[in-house]
Amino acid sequence: MIYSPQSIWRYRIFASTWLSYAGFYFCRKPFFIAKPALAEELSWDPSLLGFIGSAYLVAYTIGQFIMGWVGSKWGPRILLLFGMAVSIAVNFLFGITNSWITFSLLMMINGFAQSTGWSNNVAAMAPWFSRKERGTVMGFWATNYQIGGVLASGLAAWVLARWGIQWSFWAGSIILLGVWIFFLFNQRNKPEDVGFGLVDSSENKSIIEKNVQRDLGWSSAIWTNILLVGGFYFFVKFIRYALWSWTPFLLYRDYGLALDDAGYLSTAFDFAGAFGVIAAGFISDKYFSGKRAKISFYFILAMTASTMLLYTYGPASLLYFGISLALVGFTLYGPDALMTGAGAIEVSTLRGAAFAAGIINGLGAVGSVVQEFILGSILDSSGAGTVFSILLVSAVLAAIFLFLILLRNKTGKADL
Repeated sequence: MIYSPQSIWRYRIFASTWLSYAGFYFCRKPFFIAKPALAEELSWDPSLLGFIGSAYLVAYTIGQFIMGWVGSKWGPRILLLFGMAVSIAVNFLFGITNSWITFSLLMMINGFAQSTGWSNNVAAMAPWFSRKERGTVMGFWATNYQIGGVLASGLAAWVLARWGIQWSFWAGSIILLGVWIFFLFNQRNKPEDVGFGLVDSSENKSIIEKNVQRDLGWSSAIWTNILLVGGFYFFVKFIRYALWSWTPFLLYRDYGLALDDAGYLSTAFDFAGAFGVIAAGFISDKYFSGKRAKISFYFILAMTASTMLLYTYGPASLLYFGISLALVGFTLYGPDALMTGAGAIEVSTLRGAAFAAGIINGLGAVGSVVQEFILGSILDSSGAGTVFSILLVSAVLAAIFLFLILLRNKTGKADL
């Protein structure tokens, strides 16, 4: 089979951006996997660990809004190369400090560096694929943060058990350095940069003609839709980061698992999520004509039921906890990826894709910050059951925001 030069470039863009965002996780997940070890070796209690995690998440949240806007102005390539380089350096420094103050400052720097990742990788993909294929393509592409999360968590847990906290951070830096080199040679911002025409010029033209307001072309309806998707993502990311951040800690403290086993079992969430993303993306294109909100709503309803199972049976049974963790991952990640990937592109304009993704992911990141503060304080005196009840409430609220988007679809004020 002979591929055209443009097709080859599309594969290169897909691979380089997929690896970029997956690679970021190798310098993001080690702290969360190492939480129980940090508590044991350095006597850092849950409140302090929550504060340190919040330092990262606050910086990540602020950075989302800034980096999305900057990416729309400068293009994603330069920001992604910069962000990966800084994250590599910071994770090396994590391994040579035992001061919580220094650790917190480095976590903030890492948060800013990591905030270049999602919105700019989404924007890097947008010009290379048309709307009619975007759900399926972005469904496969968005497996980057589940597979990246699984591999990063597994590597950090394996290295932690054998060589200690320092190497659990350094191993991630080595992986991301390899990704940085690959990205440098295989990514370009848009087809025109390598001599090709627009992939879907009609889509770009119709969006610009329909929404001729200021330089991004955003009407008040677009702003409302972006904020509603952002509200939905606040609660989804609250759940996602709560399970990322505290599952290894709970498995070690409340269920009595060894440090490495706690890290391995926590990957069930991301592993199942990878299949959920592929399923949701394929179904949205095949059976829902690219309507991301409707299929996402069905998945979120299933996620709410899975969270109810987690709340009801999880505290008393490690088996039910593991099953529920996988079910929540499968049903959460599909809507997560669709609404912040393909949805972020289609809710705005191609030109404003990075900024829209930055706003949506930034509002979601606020949810990740809030959970770290709340759960870090609660876990000083409470067990897993209290955490699961908070996750259940968050699932219901995420469903409500998606329902509001569906109502706007029916009245023609949204096309998601």
